[in-house]
Amino acid sequence: MLETINTPKDLKTKTIKEKEELATEIRKLIIEIVSKNGGHLASNLGVVELTIALHSVFDMPKDKIIWDVGHQAYVHKILTGRKNKMHTLRKKDGIAGFPKVTESEYDSFNTGHSSTSISIALGMARARDLKKQNYEVVAVIGDGALTGGMALEALNDAGCSKNNLIVILNDNEMSISKNVGGMATLLAKLRGKKFYTKTNSTLKKTLNKIPLTGKLSVKLIQRIKRGIKQLFIQKMFFEDIGYTYLGPVDGHDIEKLENILKIAKSIDGPVLVHVITKKGKGYLPAEREPDKFHSTSSFIIETGKKKSNKKDYSRVFGDKLVKLARENKNIVAITASMKEGTGLAEFAGEFPERFFDVGIAEQHALGLAAGLAKAGMKPIVPIYSSFLQRGYDQIMHDICIQNLPVVICVDRAGIVGNDGETHQGIFDLSFLNTIPNLVVMAPKNFEELEEMLAFAIKSEHPIAIRYPRGEEETIISNKKNKIEMSKAEVLKDGNKMAIFAIGKMVAKALAIAEQMEDVAVINMRFLKPIDKKVIIKYGEKTKAIITMEDNITVRKLSRHSTKRFKK
Repeated sequence: MLETINTPKDLKTKTIKEKEELATEIRKLIIEIVSKNGGHLASNLGVVELTIALHSVFDMPKDKIIWDVGHQAYVHKILTGRKNKMHTLRKKDGIAGFPKVTESEYDSFNTGHSSTSISIALGMARARDLKKQNYEVVAVIGDGALTGGMALEALNDAGCSKNNLIVILNDNEMSISKNVGGMATLLAKLRGKKFYTKTNSTLKKTLNKIPLTGKLSVKLIQRIKRGIKQLFIQKMFFEDIGYTYLGPVDGHDIEKLENILKIAKSIDGPVLVHVITKKGKGYLPAEREPDKFHSTSSFIIETGKKKSNKKDYSRVFGDKLVKLARENKNIVAITASMKEGTGLAEFAGEFPERFFDVGIAEQHALGLAAGLAKAGMKPIVPIYSSFLQRGYDQIMHDICIQNLPVVICVDRAGIVGNDGETHQGIFDLSFLNTIPNLVVMAPKNFEELEEMLAFAIKSEHPIAIRYPRGEEETIISNKKNKIEMSKAEVLKDGNKMAIFAIGKMVAKALAIAEQMEDVAVINMRFLKPIDKKVIIKYGEKTKAIITMEDNITVRKLSRHSTKRFKK
C-alpha cells in the first residue's frame, strides 16, 4: 500500500480499510529505520493514524500544519514524497529528524523546541486573514507541550481571537517522561467524559422504568448532574476561553478522526480537537516503556534492547548526585519533564520527596530553583543546552543577580549532530559567560564531572556545569590537581606552543599535542572566572597560544573597535 502513496493527494482515493493497511506498513518502516539510525520512535508510532487523517482531510501544502516540537513528523515526511529517503534519517545531508522548510514545501515551519506551535499557527492565521487569503491552519500539540507557558499564553490569545484556527491536542499522557501537574489532571478528567456520558444514559433509562418516583428521581439527578458536570467534564475550560471543543476521539480510528476533522473545518473561530493516542502504538517495547523509546539510539527490533549500553555523561551525573544526596538532605533535583534523559530516574526513585518534575517549563524550573535556594535548599537543575536558552532571564534575574547557590547542569552541550540545528548546544558558553556572579565549568571526562558536581554543591555561588552527550573521550586523569575555584590544570608542559582547552576538547588537544614537539596542554576547567595566571605564564613562555572549545565564534569586530583593540 505504501508504494502507491507519493503525495497526500494519493490518500484521498483510498478506502478506510486501505488506510488502515497503510498505517501498519508505515509503522513497520519507522521501526526498521529507527532501529538502525536511532531517532524518535514512540512519538511517531503514536500519530500514524492521526497523520493519515490530517493529510486525507486537509489540502497540503496549501493548508498549513505546524507540528509542535516536530519529533513526531516522520509519518508526515513519509506521506509527503520522502519515503524513499527515510533511510538517510538523521544522517549527514539526509532527511532531518524535524520539519525543515528547505527540505519540502509540505514543511510549513521549522520546529524543534516544545510549546511553540499555537503561537506560530495563530500568527499564520492572522496573516492569512489580513491578506484575505483562504487556507486552513492546524497546530498539532501534545499534552506534554501544553504544560509549557508559551502554549498557554498562545491558547489564551487565540481563544479571544475570531480567527479560524484548529488546534489538535494529541493526548498520550506523556511528553518524554509521564506528564505531571494540573493540565495533566484536567486532561485525565476529559478522558473520563465517555464513561460519564455512558453511565448517565444507562442510569436515566433504569430510573425511568420505576413507577411513580422514577421520573422525579431523574429530574433530581439531572440537577445534581449539572453541578457535577462542571467538575467532572472540564471541557468547559477550553470552551470558556473561546474554543469550540470537539472530542475526545480515538486517535487510532481513522474514520472517526476524519469525521471530526471535517467538522472542525466547518466551524468558524478557534477549534480544539482532543485526540487520544497511545505513545509507541504497534511496537510492544515502546508501548511498555515510551519514555525510553522517545529518543533512542539503534536497537534490536526483536527485543527492543539497545545495541550499546555504555555509560554516558547523563548517567554518571545521576549516579553521583544520588551518592551526594544521601549525605546532604538539602539537595533537591528539578527536571523539566526530562527525568530519564538527564539521568534523574534513580534520584526520583530514592528521594521522591526531594524530586520535582515541573513539566515542559524550563523558565519555571529555574524560578522554582531560585526560591528553593533562597529558602536554604541546594537545587540541582539539569537541562539540555538547547533548552536552557528558554530560561535565560530566570538565570540572570532570579538566580545570578541575587547570587543564589543553584547548580545548573547543562546537558547535551556542544554539537549534537543527529538532532539537527534546533538542538545544537553551541551557544551556552557564550551566553552564560555574560551573566554576573555565575561560575561556568566544563569537565574533561566522567571523573572530573563527578568532582565538579561535588565542588558545586559545596559552593555558595550559582554554578553552571556543562557536559556533552554520550561517552567520554579516553584521557589520562591527573588526581593530584583537585578542583579549586578558577584554577586550570596543566596536563602537559611545553615551550613552543600552548593549547588552552575546555570540556571534551581537552582530549582532542592532547591528541594533537602528541603529534607535535614541545606543546603544552592546559585543561582550563573554568571558563568563568578564568585562570589568568596560567594564561599569562604560557603567554610569556610560548610563541603561540591556541584555544579550543565547542562553541560558536564571536561576531567580527568592527573597524572602529578593531583600532581600539590594537591600541
